[in-house]
Amino acid sequence: MTRLFGTDGIRGAANEYPLTADVIVNVGRAVASIFSDANYRAKIIIGKDTRESGGMIEDALASGICSTGGDACLVGVLPTPAVAYLTSSTDASAGIAISASHNPFYDNGIKIFDVDGYKLADPKEDEIEHLLLNENTGNVNGKSVRDIGSVESLKDASERYLTFLKGTLRDTTFFNGLKIILDCSNGATYRVAPKLFNDLGAQVEAISANPDGKNINADCGSEHPEVLIDSVIAKKADIGLAFDGDGDRLVAVDEKGQVITGDGILAVCARTLKRKGLLRNNLVVSTVMSNLGLRLALKDLGIRHLMTQVGDRYVLQQMNASGAVIGGEDSGHMIFLDQHTTGDGMLSAIRLIQTMHDENMTLSELSQVMTVFPQVLLNIEVQNKPAIESVASLMDAIRSVEKILGEKGRVLVRYSGTQPLCRVMVEGPDKDETQQYCQQIADVVKAALG
Repeated sequence: MTRLFGTDGIRGAANEYPLTADVIVNVGRAVASIFSDANYRAKIIIGKDTRESGGMIEDALASGICSTGGDACLVGVLPTPAVAYLTSSTDASAGIAISASHNPFYDNGIKIFDVDGYKLADPKEDEIEHLLLNENTGNVNGKSVRDIGSVESLKDASERYLTFLKGTLRDTTFFNGLKIILDCSNGATYRVAPKLFNDLGAQVEAISANPDGKNINADCGSEHPEVLIDSVIAKKADIGLAFDGDGDRLVAVDEKGQVITGDGILAVCARTLKRKGLLRNNLVVSTVMSNLGLRLALKDLGIRHLMTQVGDRYVLQQMNASGAVIGGEDSGHMIFLDQHTTGDGMLSAIRLIQTMHDENMTLSELSQVMTVFPQVLLNIEVQNKPAIESVASLMDAIRSVEKILGEKGRVLVRYSGTQPLCRVMVEGPDKDETQQYCQQIADVVKAALG
């Protein structure tokens, strides 16, 4: 058995290794084992998004948990950050979110949270790996085979989560009459997001809120905001909000139909936090994929900026290490550590709208704090993943483009942590030239690794 955990839990095609029923049962057994002992019965929260494979994985996890003497607490379809919150705010030992985030419906995944609502640390993942690789997921704690756990449902799970989100606001009157279009990506936010913003007093219209098990992320959501853009313009909305399949990402659309990605939201919110004296350590954390414009905007604002490798877990690690309260990724993962332990698209939306109110400005006005450099990202399927530095032809292509761009752009080539892809990203001052340079490098990747 090869390593299961990638940069964001276990992910792959549903019903294929490693997301087969037998492996998933053993994952459930392993999770229950490491969060229990001879004197403590583990209780594991399980939530899921709307993929048709979610039920199969949920049942397999619950079976594995119960067979090892743990209890499985099902919360149904809820965003991944809701699972994190419910885990930390109840008597649960850990939480599991079943989702492949922004991936198509035929993929799925398993994200694990510890008792405090943080994504599982590497040592705990290694412990699970060890149990699975050694096929030692059963009677780990010396329990009798008669010590079987139970499956229960947390009936008010969504209400608890919505109460938490509403509780992050001291005043909600500014939502009254605000016209919002929500793109729920036919995913985990399709019920809770419209209810939240309706309850807050906004005029809400939800699109892509009719999941059928296969339409999650299909030409909608944070990865595909085109329909949302049209809706915002046609309905003359104040803002459009697009979530991804599991609800931990947010991409916004301003009243003019312009897309504001994670970098823009970070810049907008950081400026207001600094003005209000709430930007702890005068610091923002993002990843190496952040647009060059974010770095320049933060420099102009006099805000310190730290970068990490790609992955919201690495952003969170750096935030904890440096004492930052805001960080995220251009893809839409934003972490507001003063209020939550993980990226939460709905919380990010609340914070963005709060910022609009605090500054008495439209989103299009606020977003001018950052100039977005043209950025082209191409994903190339690869057969293997040797170290980038070891592929001579690829390194030659990268150096050639870097020499041309100089300080007016940059190149980043990396492998996906969850898919057999090589991602080529190029930023530059001119869109057409940036596209050309990115394609040049992508062609070399395809020839060398495809």
